[in-house]
Order: sequence, then C-alpha cells, then structure tokens
Amino acid sequence: MDNQLSNALKTIMAVSENYPELKANQNFSELSEELRNTENKISFSRQFYNDAVTMYNTKLMVFPSNIIASIFKFTSRDLFKAESEEARKNVKVDFKNV
Repeated sequence: MDNQLSNALKTIMAVSENYPELKANQNFSELSEELRNTENKISFSRQFYNDAVTMYNTKLMVFPSNIIASIFKFTSRDLFKAESEEARKNVKVDFKNV
C-alpha cells in the first residue's frame, strides 16, 4: 500500500514539474503535503500492526505464555499484506478538471 502511495506521490510531483502554475498553487502544495502525511501514517500503522502481530505470534510459541495460549486456543495471525492485485494498483490522481 505504501508503495502505491509513494508511486502516486512521485507521479503527482512529476505532473507539478510539468505545470509550474499548478506547483505554485497553494491548494496543490497543501494537497501534496497531505498526501505525504497520509503516506507516512499508513506506513507507520502498517509497521505498528506487523510489529504487534510478530510479538503476539512469538508469545504463542514461548514458555510459559504458550501454555496459556494453548488453553485458550489462541492462534497465530498473519502479517498485513495487500489482499488483491486491485488493492496493489497505484492510485490515479487526475488534475485535468482542476
């Protein structure tokens, strides 16, 4: 997901280089900053989730917590990954109607 956002951000920056008046526009600058912030938040959240799942899965295998886990039938969880090819596609941003 964050690769998609990174690619989308690169595309937006490339478009802004081709249209200097767009680059100078305050709204476009704010949009670019918001996209960067969103990309960072998603990346952080994904990493936080994967770290939490890794710690949880480790606890399931380590004594003595593995005894409690087996009593309550806790099962391991998968790390976050995009579920489909559609989810992996780059986000398309169209500025033609702006």
